[in-house]
Amino acid sequence: MTDPAIEALQATVRRAAATRASLRIVGGGTKEFYGASLSGETLDVRAVTGVVDYDPTELVITARAGTPLDAIEATMRAAGQMLGFEPPRFGAGGTLGGAIASGLSGPRRPYAGAARDFVLGVGVVDGTGRALSFGGRVMKNVAGFDVARLMTGAMGTLGVITEVSLKCLPRPHAEATRLFELSADESIARVNEWGGQPLPLSATCFHQGLLAVRLSGAPSAVASARAKLGGSELEGADALWSSVRDHRHAFFASAASAAAPLWRLSVASTAPYTDLGGEQLIEWGGALRWLAAGARTDAAKVRTWAQAQGGHATLFRAAAKPVEVFHPLPSTLAALHKRLKATFDPHGILNPGRLSAAF
Repeated sequence: MTDPAIEALQATVRRAAATRASLRIVGGGTKEFYGASLSGETLDVRAVTGVVDYDPTELVITARAGTPLDAIEATMRAAGQMLGFEPPRFGAGGTLGGAIASGLSGPRRPYAGAARDFVLGVGVVDGTGRALSFGGRVMKNVAGFDVARLMTGAMGTLGVITEVSLKCLPRPHAEATRLFELSADESIARVNEWGGQPLPLSATCFHQGLLAVRLSGAPSAVASARAKLGGSELEGADALWSSVRDHRHAFFASAASAAAPLWRLSVASTAPYTDLGGEQLIEWGGALRWLAAGARTDAAKVRTWAQAQGGHATLFRAAAKPVEVFHPLPSTLAALHKRLKATFDPHGILNPGRLSAAF
């Protein structure tokens, strides 16, 4: 059965392809800051909305890309389930398509999985206006699974996402957050030690001498872990974790008010704490370092350090972006990206330059 909203997207893409006109794909607009700035005709996907299929017994939900995340999670919450990768919002109106296109994950990511780990299938409109489907709606169907994952984090450069099928997780029966006064190095060592033990960890956050550790699972497992780890209890912890997820935490608010460039460093969890010329907040058991750049911060130094620690550095948010937003790719990977772009968007009209000036 045809969908008028998707047909309208196809028609717009075909017109743009015919004239080689750039299209700027927009959903809720909550991630406009992420990636390079774009120009061109706005292609709004919010009309492509609604839950297509949801069977809690199968732990799978399928929804159209313009569906608000809040609506999807409300539907799942009623069935005692959740999106395990805890997608960030960054503002009201965030959509499912935007969450998958950005590929960003929240505090639960190192313990439950990344956004792409939950994607079972996607529907897209490619750069020629064709409606394509990859993957499936059940966990046993893996046909085209890699292509579905490929769209996760592609920032709309390979296709306009129209529909997504995701694996769901049961909501934990119990949660608790413990607080510890530690230095950055002590915090990194402690969370790595705990990460190697059978503990129900589901999030960590270190900032200004205070480490918060979330425990999620069966009541007995959470109670046992609380006794083992010690620390003090944080009441109303949901507010903390949602503020970290959506960048409303005091660290992010302070960086934004000071107009400080915000770097996202993905590194080995055991990487030592290093002064990079600004304030830091550390998540993901040490594997994610947020850096609010100070006057002494040097972009080349930040990227060199991140690469030496087995990772990469992204200029996540900044008023001006004098350097590439994303960490430069090795030549072999850059060539692969160009070939993929040419395959899915041969005329280069979909979010051109969002990931790199080269594609």
